[in-house]
Amino acid sequence: MKRHGILNAELNAALSRLGHGDLVLLADCGMPAPRGVPVVDLALVQGIPRFDEVLAALVGDLVFESATVATEGRGTDTENWVGSRIGQLSYVSHEELKVLSGSARLFIRTGEATPYANVLLTCGVPF
Repeated sequence: MKRHGILNAELNAALSRLGHGDLVLLADCGMPAPRGVPVVDLALVQGIPRFDEVLAALVGDLVFESATVATEGRGTDTENWVGSRIGQLSYVSHEELKVLSGSARLFIRTGEATPYANVLLTCGVPF
């Protein structure tokens, strides 16, 4: 039994396969899943689990060197949630974020219903 960290078996297994430079899309419940990208769907009902809760759990378990968010999300809770946990932020249009999500190694769907609560996380290394 794990002592702490992410307990969801499917998510834990998917995270364990990630390496430096791999992309993870953490998304709200409305973001379309890109074809061919493995999906871990955590959404239970609208709002559960929240984007910021899942982001906090991911940051507690993994190293991310940067994050990409939609320019439409500037000045929103999403920018604050991501900016407070990931040092390096870059911005692209929401449409470009959807295109970039096709190169993600993992898509994690939350129950979040906040507009533009999506982030493309780039995995780093702990050394």
